[in-house]
Amino acid sequence: MIESGHKPALNAGQIWNMSFGFLGIQIGFELQNGNVSRIFQTLGADVGELAILWIAAPMTGLIVQPIIGHLSDKTWGPLGRRRPYFLVGAILASLALFVMPNAPALWVAAGMLWVMDASLNITMEPFRAFVGDNLPDRQRTMGYAMQSFFIGTGAVIAGALPWVMTNWLGLANTAPEGMIPETVQWAFYIGGAALLAAVCWTVFTTKEYSPEELARFEAARGAGRSAVHHAVQRSAAQFARGGVVWVIAGAILAALVAFARSEPRPAFLGTIEVAKDIYVLAALVAGFGVIQLVASVLRGQGRESSGFMEVVSDLFAMPRTMRQLAVVQFFSWFGMFALWIYGTPGVTEYHFGAADAASAAYQDGADWWSLMGSVRNGLAAAAALGFVLIAARIDRCRLHAINLLLGAAGFAAVLLVREPALLWVPQIGIGIAWASIVSMPYAILAGCVPQEKMGIYMGVFNIFIVVPQLLASTLLGFLLINLFGGGAIYAMAIAAASFVLAAVATLFVADGDAAGAPALQAEAA
Repeated sequence: MIESGHKPALNAGQIWNMSFGFLGIQIGFELQNGNVSRIFQTLGADVGELAILWIAAPMTGLIVQPIIGHLSDKTWGPLGRRRPYFLVGAILASLALFVMPNAPALWVAAGMLWVMDASLNITMEPFRAFVGDNLPDRQRTMGYAMQSFFIGTGAVIAGALPWVMTNWLGLANTAPEGMIPETVQWAFYIGGAALLAAVCWTVFTTKEYSPEELARFEAARGAGRSAVHHAVQRSAAQFARGGVVWVIAGAILAALVAFARSEPRPAFLGTIEVAKDIYVLAALVAGFGVIQLVASVLRGQGRESSGFMEVVSDLFAMPRTMRQLAVVQFFSWFGMFALWIYGTPGVTEYHFGAADAASAAYQDGADWWSLMGSVRNGLAAAAALGFVLIAARIDRCRLHAINLLLGAAGFAAVLLVREPALLWVPQIGIGIAWASIVSMPYAILAGCVPQEKMGIYMGVFNIFIVVPQLLASTLLGFLLINLFGGGAIYAMAIAAASFVLAAVATLFVADGDAAGAPALQAEAA
């Protein structure tokens, strides 16, 4: 098969091994997503401060993933192309998981979130490209669905850990004010060990193709497809014009925020509260302009060889399918980030009547919501197995749209279900949608980008996961205060609306692999 120039299919065991590391990665992410707001509140953070404290996570991904994608595309050594990043990231993430629950102060916990997320991103980003590297087009949906299965399974384990330690092992889930409960500490310790072990399994049981082999596969693949992506270079003048527009837009937004927060308060605002968090959004807008201005200068000087220019150029030269998927990702991840930030404070207040993070009722509610996360992710793992079975028999875009609508229904149900014992019901829809979010877009994307840029495009694609999270960090608090009186649970209503928009956007995505079906059938034959 290799001699023919076509990438050979892998067996089920090989796909299992190459995806197994995601089990550990997701244990780390789920411990972070399910417990960081709890840790922040325990250390004295107000609910209104949670979104801005969480901004470290998406900011880290925005910076780290494109860089790691670029570097891993250029790497080749004894451990291969992607695996060195798996291993280094896993070691750093495991250390961060050991330190996080022992943070003595809020600022230390916020800093550790930054370190933890950076390390997890170093590990995760190359895993996405790993599937694109090792699997032929016809097996990629199966490969990403297998990753989704391990994502769900890892999240089940991580979500259940605090509840299991409280109810089965008898560890204390409360602690003196300002102290992290023992159950959370041990959950992080176990998670750190599991993360490192799972990633090491993939590192030492999976091989990678050399750059020469990948180039040969890509040549054969490109010869059988009707359309090949050719990057159109953005000129220095275009970068300059775009940069000026974005910098001015950021400055105007910052000026509007300053005016809205000035004393005396502008009368036309009425009861609308404009949080200082919006300054962060203004800085992000202006920062994107500055990036373009720098690119304009470098392009004008002919300095094209830097990783910075490669990332920025590829961002503006994305294939059409990737641009369409970016819209889907934006609305999908905005909704998911609303769940991660406000799920715990929303459920503890709305369903358990507890707003004090030091109270037993709050900790019971937080444990129960963590357990519901396990239910949600167990359903996601089961759904992912279903995706594996139907991967070659269904239109991926329509399937993804249906799954997102089920997720929207699940978010709405969190508001409608008042009995805590019934909170498992909304997890059905959210779990199916989550399994789809972490598999279907990547399977579609892998078929429309050049093999030699698989890592960097997976990193660039992450921007459309990070940007909505940054917007959520800066806007969700504003929306909740002004539309819902500060009730954290109503973030679920915002998430439901966001998922509906993502589902609609999915219907406009052109699946590149679907268009190349005849070539793929020929390869399979």
